[in-house]
Amino acid sequence: MKLQDSVIAITGGGQGLGRAMAEYLAAKGAKLALIDLAQDKLEEAAAACKAAGSEAKIYLCNVAKEDEVEATFAAIAKDFGQLNGLVNNAGILRDGLLLKTKDGEITKRMELSQWQSVIDVNLTGVFLCGREAATQMIQTGSKGAIINIASISRAGNMGQSNYSAAKAGVSALVPVWAKELARHGIRCMGIAPGFIETEMTASMKPEALEKMTAGIPLKRMGTPEEIASTAAFIFENDYLSGRMIEVDGALRL
Repeated sequence: MKLQDSVIAITGGGQGLGRAMAEYLAAKGAKLALIDLAQDKLEEAAAACKAAGSEAKIYLCNVAKEDEVEATFAAIAKDFGQLNGLVNNAGILRDGLLLKTKDGEITKRMELSQWQSVIDVNLTGVFLCGREAATQMIQTGSKGAIINIASISRAGNMGQSNYSAAKAGVSALVPVWAKELARHGIRCMGIAPGFIETEMTASMKPEALEKMTAGIPLKRMGTPEEIASTAAFIFENDYLSGRMIEVDGALRL
């Protein structure tokens, strides 16, 4: 698919990887529908997309709320008249061990709220946005692609029962949707980033960051632009569907 004048929605589009992908795609001529919860960050991201030479509109939406997601994607279709792509990027972290013990005694357990909040946003939100994007793509006769942003934690990462489970689920949706939606001209792919230079990693202690980076075969973290270029590659290659691309510097082999 040609990115020029295509309409692409990005959840979590106001900051981090979402904004990086938005700016990258805008520079290639795509029109952006940016979805997030922070009005100020959305406005900044939209301004950056416009500075890159394209059109961008913002939508305040909690991706875990069905009514908000339905209204948002209906509005996107009305505003742009089409929808050619979705990047399911919105996500949160609520890390913690399943159980903490000291001297054989359990001192803390992962709370249900920790589990449920991550599942609600990172998995249910992906389902809701994917369903509504596909609905609008079919109703407007728009062909294109859905990209689910997972993580290499989908294989299981200590201290991330909730996050790993959600990202494994997000990854499993990729081949399901690829098979179900192909007859409508809609592809589905996934990207599983490794350690990427974001605001979150920038706030880590230098010694922790150094130790983490040392474990990556390429000896560096990835950049948001490298994730963005992967998304663009997926959108532009019409024979890519049903697969995950791990962008992790060979960390998970």
